[in-house]
Amino acid sequence: MQPIPPGAIVPFAAYPVPITPPEGCGVLVFSVNRGPYLVSAASTSRLKIDGREVPFGGEGTYYVALPPGPHEAKLTDPFGFPMIKTALTVHPGLAHLLSFRFGGWRNRVFDGHGTDVTTFGMWSNYLILLITAGASVLVCGGALFLAAALSV
Repeated sequence: MQPIPPGAIVPFAAYPVPITPPEGCGVLVFSVNRGPYLVSAASTSRLKIDGREVPFGGEGTYYVALPPGPHEAKLTDPFGFPMIKTALTVHPGLAHLLSFRFGGWRNRVFDGHGTDVTTFGMWSNYLILLITAGASVLVCGGALFLAAALSV
């Protein structure tokens, strides 16, 4: 694939091919995995950088031109609740790598060196389901046991 020429680049827009950033900007290279879910987590989540939504096309690797300085990047669910959040500082002309990973237990963000840079990582939907189901079984089982003991 050929990189997109600098004149066509719009900051805060995701491109599925490598880009040459506009003068004075840096590039955020981020990847999003599918996660262990039946419906891909990447297809239902939204990327927000400094509160601005950056549309992207689901799982894969994307390139975003960003102005230099500190930024907050987060993936939210369709309702706007954050699922994964991190902070980064963009330097002009440099690429900054982030990998948003949806896991079976926790959602995490890793930088280009494999270091966990997550500032907030919500528990996985499967873990939330497991905790909720366990609590429901305990409450309902206790109620049934109490009802059976009182009816005797």
